[in-house]
Order: sequence, then structure tokens, then C-alpha cells
Amino acid sequence: MSLKAILFDFNGVIINDERIHLQLIDEILIQENLQPQKVQERQASLGRSDRACFQELLANRGRVVSDDSLTQLLNSKAQAYVLEVEKLEKLPIYPGLEDLIYQARSRNLHLGIVSGAVRQEIELVLNRAKLAEYFTVIVAGDDITTSKPKPDGYLLAVERLNQEYPELNLLPQECLAIEDTPAGIAAAKRAQMQVVGVANTYPFHMLQRCCNWTVDYLSDLELERVQKIFSGGEFQAIVSEC
Repeated sequence: MSLKAILFDFNGVIINDERIHLQLIDEILIQENLQPQKVQERQASLGRSDRACFQELLANRGRVVSDDSLTQLLNSKAQAYVLEVEKLEKLPIYPGLEDLIYQARSRNLHLGIVSGAVRQEIELVLNRAKLAEYFTVIVAGDDITTSKPKPDGYLLAVERLNQEYPELNLLPQECLAIEDTPAGIAAAKRAQMQVVGVANTYPFHMLQRCCNWTVDYLSDLELERVQKIFSGGEFQAIVSEC
């Protein structure tokens, strides 16, 4: 079995924008006359879709909203995100990303994004960073009704890559996922994918317990070595959930 595709998480892997997201979520809660996030709620939100986070935050505060109202809140956050990002002179793209993309393309690997962020936010960043052309498939939070740690987003990415490239005959086991949170890692594992954990959000030692490979930085990922392991079928055992 060979490595055919690399699927990236977005927030925490491509762009370091956690501060912006947490700030905007709090602002929306306050606008709704609700308490901002508690520390444990902020931690629990990492790696999950905006829809899932808002559903849980609102439920924790006794607020029941319709799907339409929830969508309006998500749209408000996306619009505010656009304004915040446009203020930035330089996007906080993680170092090593562009080199990793170059390595992957030189090996004819297909690239995709699987994220809980809404498409508007993802496309804004990719276009501004001049990276959009490299990602054939994007599965965003508004493409599915579930959230990581469920595997649906990753499985949909495989389906879409096969639609785009029928000759690829891609299997989930032929994909490498790059994630930074326990929820994202669990989603990729449940989709039967090998996982790289990058210690942008959680400590290296925590990710090491549940990933096939763990790196401090994207630039540390030895893609050639990973590809050889795929070709040889000698995958590292995943010991446990994070």
C-alpha cells in the first residue's frame, strides 16, 4: 500500500489563529447576553467544528436555538473572522507549511483540508496566503453535520478526491492526516488513516501516545521516510486514544 494523499487540519496546523477564534466566540456569547467561555470549555472546543462548539456552549447556558438561528451565529462569526484576518499585516501561517507542500507535490501526492471551520474562513486564508491552488479538496464545517472526533469529514475527503481523480482509487488507509488536537487525531484514526501529530496546540508527549508520528514543527516531518513506511506496510502501532 502506498501513500497517495495528505489531508491537513486547518486551524492549528495551517494557521495559528486560536486566539482569534476564542475571542470571536466570546464576543458572540456576550452579544447574546450569555457568559463567555470557561477555561474547560475553551479546551473542549479545540479541534471541533464551530457548529458543535456553539451547540454545546448554548446548551450549557440553557439556550435552545433553531438550526437557522445557529447558522446565523456561525455566519456572524465568519464575517467577524474575515474582518479580523484582514487587519493582519502578515498571516500567522505555521513555518514549514510551504516546504511540506512542495515536498508532497514533488512526490505527486494529492492534498486536501478537513476542518470544522466554515469554508469562507478557510478560503479567505488560502487565497490570501496564495495556497489555494495546492488543495484540490476542502471539507469544511458547513459540508457535514457532524464534528471531529467523528470520522465523517475525512471519509468525505476521500470520496471527493476519488470523484476528482477517478483513476486514483484512493482508500482511507492510503492517506496521511496531519492534526494538532485529540479530537482531530481520533477522527483520522477512526477513518483508518495514519496520523501525524504536530505539537502546535498540545504538548509533544500527549500527542506521541496516540499518533503514528509526532513532530514539534511541520518542518520536522520526514515525508520521504513516512512514504517508505507506507510502501513497506510497516506502520507504527497506535497505542491509545489521546
